[in-house]
Amino acid sequence: MADASDETMPGMPSLEELQHWTWIIGRAQQMMLEAVSRSEGEDAGARPSFFVDPVRAAEVQNAFWSDGIRLWQRFLAPSAEETPPGPADRDRRFAAPQWRDNPVFDLIRQSYVMLSDHLMGSVEAITGLDPRQRRQIRFVTQLFADAMSPANFPFTNPQVLEKTIETRGENLLKGLEHMLADLAKGQLTQADPKAFELGRNIAATPGKVIRETPLYQLIQYAPATETVFETPLVIFPPWINRYYILDLSPEKSFIRWAVEQGLTVFVVSWKSADASLAEITADDYVLRGQIDAIDAVRDLLGVDGVHAIGYCVAGTTLAMTLALLAARGEADKVKSATFFTAQVDFSRAGDLNLFVDDEQMKLVSMLSGEAGYLDGRYMAATFNLLRGRDLIWNYVVNNYLLGQDYPPFDLLHWNSDYTNLPARWHQAYLTDLYRDNKLVRPGALSIAGTPIDLRRIATPSYIQAGREDHIAPAESVWELMHHLAGPRRFVLAGSGHIAGVVNPPAARKYQYWTSEGNHRSLDEFIADAKEVAGSWWPDWIRWIEGQASARVAAEGARIPGNGAFPAIEDAPGRYVRMR
Repeated sequence: MADASDETMPGMPSLEELQHWTWIIGRAQQMMLEAVSRSEGEDAGARPSFFVDPVRAAEVQNAFWSDGIRLWQRFLAPSAEETPPGPADRDRRFAAPQWRDNPVFDLIRQSYVMLSDHLMGSVEAITGLDPRQRRQIRFVTQLFADAMSPANFPFTNPQVLEKTIETRGENLLKGLEHMLADLAKGQLTQADPKAFELGRNIAATPGKVIRETPLYQLIQYAPATETVFETPLVIFPPWINRYYILDLSPEKSFIRWAVEQGLTVFVVSWKSADASLAEITADDYVLRGQIDAIDAVRDLLGVDGVHAIGYCVAGTTLAMTLALLAARGEADKVKSATFFTAQVDFSRAGDLNLFVDDEQMKLVSMLSGEAGYLDGRYMAATFNLLRGRDLIWNYVVNNYLLGQDYPPFDLLHWNSDYTNLPARWHQAYLTDLYRDNKLVRPGALSIAGTPIDLRRIATPSYIQAGREDHIAPAESVWELMHHLAGPRRFVLAGSGHIAGVVNPPAARKYQYWTSEGNHRSLDEFIADAKEVAGSWWPDWIRWIEGQASARVAAEGARIPGNGAFPAIEDAPGRYVRMR
């Protein structure tokens, strides 16, 4: 194997050329600032609504050139003293030793990180922007900076050059094969597509499909204990994804774990949208989805109410369901509600709010066309953009440039298993909730003609948020604490939107925070909260037992297919396999 530290790689630019390109990028930064200041003042007599603050711009430029000079000085006359780690040393894209062993690549990575930081800082020199405009510019600038990373290009990535020499170019051919396959299917591959099979080593918790409607299949899981809690659990996963995020490989499965704790577990497996679901609205997901499933389970087991879980957007819809049941005097149908990373107040909903302006709504309408449903790959790409560095460029480097084999990773397999969305309902969801924030305004939304008001929800609620969640930020999930009237327990989990939820106790990963006090804000909660190592799942099951502890024998209708609803097919069912 060739050692990248032995000599400069063939085709690498000279120091003079690197200096020239540093100047080029710095000049590009300055040109961008100047262009922004001119962009709305082109018309005669027009005054730009935003412009570059010349004082702030000068500060940005001076800081850039000063940092650039210091970087070159360190490169040309390195100090014998050990330099403390800087931003480039903490960047995971440049963790491989090859980026440090060769001084040219060391300069490339440090120059890039410095340039990126100053490019992002230049956004702050633009004045006259409202907060949304600034976030949009910052978001797009970050996308550009991430795309321009030297790690993404074969001749500025020492690992790729080393691999190319080692394999005599075979890595690039294999990478090209990966890229052409992805282009053909219109989706970036993140995991080995042949490593997992539904019902065998993923989504494999034993159960039966006992009910099927045009919108969903209802799965009941076989008991694993001699007695079970009398009150069953109904799980509503987001219709944006396949339900089995909660039933990954057996050691990660929340569903399997819940069954082992003595719960009779049911889960809704939503149908991936096709033309038959073109006219689906919120009424359908609440009435013919969640309430229909709740009533079916109540009738099957002869119980007054159920525990319900709503994950992400299904948690938002669960809040609508609870509000409608309260308005109808039927709140007892749900004994407790658990919200996994769910939002009802979208005023602090994070970067996804950048995708709900009029232009984005036109794009959604165009993409759905006459079919009436939105190809799930659009939403998958949107979510990937929120973390482009990890979910796009990381795979460009590994899959296309290094030509590595796909990893057998169950979570990434699920992440690539997209679902189509009913376009009418999806567009209404984005406009009514994300853009117009109607759900928290009493009476602003109606279900089946009944105005709903979250303040009427007295159901005991368990609210879980992820501290590093980029899809449903913790401060946004916290707002549930202000809009529900019943007893509420808030738990802040370590990690993000998926790993913060899918964190089995046996993994001994992450941590969570709880507090028994009353707090006005998430910051107050964090300041007072107790940190507990490991999974929050045991905390949740203790809370569930505190809501309804009675147990019954695991027999009769508690066995899938033995009650009034005969088994239709084995879990995971056919809806989860539909594309």
